[in-house]
Amino acid sequence: MHLRQKPEIVTRYSESMHRYRFPIPDSRKSMTLQPENWQDKQNILVVLAHPDDPEFFCGGTLARWARAGHSITYQLLTCGDKGFNPTTSPDMTTDALCAIRHVEQANAAKVIGAQAVHFLDHSDGYLVPDLDLRREVVRAIRKFKPDILVACDPQNLFATYGLNHPDHRAAGQVVLDAAFPAASNPTFFPELITEGYPPHALKEIWVTLTNQPNVTIDVTDMWDIKISAILEHKTQVEDPKALLERFKSRRTDDSTEENPRYEEKFRVIKYS
Repeated sequence: MHLRQKPEIVTRYSESMHRYRFPIPDSRKSMTLQPENWQDKQNILVVLAHPDDPEFFCGGTLARWARAGHSITYQLLTCGDKGFNPTTSPDMTTDALCAIRHVEQANAAKVIGAQAVHFLDHSDGYLVPDLDLRREVVRAIRKFKPDILVACDPQNLFATYGLNHPDHRAAGQVVLDAAFPAASNPTFFPELITEGYPPHALKEIWVTLTNQPNVTIDVTDMWDIKISAILEHKTQVEDPKALLERFKSRRTDDSTEENPRYEEKFRVIKYS
């Protein structure tokens, strides 16, 4: 049903949604240009495709949240077992790389200040946003009961570095599909209730790696922490000096090399 209908139909639709615990976005709140303005400590779940995605996509914001006392958990869908240049280590196997990247991500998460890292260990590059994967993500949402969910934008085909990785887009699609309407609706995946995971309603979704942002976070004070966390992903950083120069150049247009300022942008949807 479309929301562009007569007011009385929209009202009945909204009442029905409320009755079944479907969250109704508050467009006035979701369009704010101000940062979080959270009154209480938040439980934050970050669901992205690969090890290093949290740090590269939004590490400054995650570090900011951790230092503000919020609880952060990572749920990664793959173990990044193909994210390696085989010419630099011809004996590397996908199993060996998977194990290495588990360790790298744990170390990076410590730098950020995340409390826990979990992996579904799907194969890198093969993510498909099907019902089986959606069920796994719904399980994670119901298990960890986040107030805030961090995902990536499935519509972002053309990233700043070229074509966006298909896993990023697939992860974004399946996480958003899991968040709404499945996570809070008992009629979706009722077997999860039997497993001990009842429906859970989110307060907010923060979509990173997006070309349609509506919230900007100044992460200048956290930029060095973000870089330090990224450097923990040693298999992914062939030239640390080049990476530092590349990230140094990402300062905002209104700042200078002597006084740089850095931002991370999100599409935020608020339900309460």
